[in-house]
Amino acid sequence: MRELLAPYNIAATSAAELNLPEPDETGTTFAANARIKASAAAKVTGQAAFADDSGLCVDALGGDPGIYSARWAGPDKNFRGAMNQIQTLLVEKGATSPEQRRAHFIAALCVAWPDGHVEEFEGRVDGVIVWPPKGTAGFGYDPLFLPVGHDRTFGEMTADEKHGLPPKGMGLSHRARAFVMLATACLKP
Repeated sequence: MRELLAPYNIAATSAAELNLPEPDETGTTFAANARIKASAAAKVTGQAAFADDSGLCVDALGGDPGIYSARWAGPDKNFRGAMNQIQTLLVEKGATSPEQRRAHFIAALCVAWPDGHVEEFEGRVDGVIVWPPKGTAGFGYDPLFLPVGHDRTFGEMTADEKHGLPPKGMGLSHRARAFVMLATACLKP
């Protein structure tokens, strides 16, 4: 997030840096979970707070791992194991062609104020699941995800390639796309 805020000269302090308690993410959507986190931080700090929730949705798996993307990796954040689980399930379903392996990343961003006002934005990027995973950049499921119109996975792209904004238009990543909407509505460079 700091990379996305930098052009606006906004310094962010994370909830972890403030030792804020982590709220239970009980929402049934990415937007609801982002709202829970941002609202909790705004209430505790008395300041505007910014939070996101994001994940990978695989069409052939009914949208899973979806809002449970981090949980699929477990408490030790074993995304290699989670990627193996996705591949195993796709093979069991006979999903071998790119058309059968469609997926998308979603990022929901929320800005919440202490008075309860919230602004929400959602970005999405479509792609396919590849096997084996490729690249070591990024995090989570990035090595597994090939965005539409590209020949490299998110795991093979630099942060600038994923989050950088072209002169006219949206960034490539789901997070960058949501952030452009937020910046257009709330910020001025």
